[in-house]
Amino acid sequence: MDYVSALVPPVVMAVFFIGVIRVIVKTQGGANKAKEDAAVDAVLARTEGVRQETAKTDG
Repeated sequence: MDYVSALVPPVVMAVFFIGVIRVIVKTQGGANKAKEDAAVDAVLARTEGVRQETAKTDG
């Protein structure tokens, strides 16, 4: 019975890992991709705006 208790944790972790990978792969692309891209673009634009304002006040 020791071999069963030794194999259970790695099997459970492997199943969990496979599930996580499947979720990651399934959520790539589609409608979610457009929303994620828009969010990233907004953050980058905000960051660039702050940098430009800082450069104007420093100069």
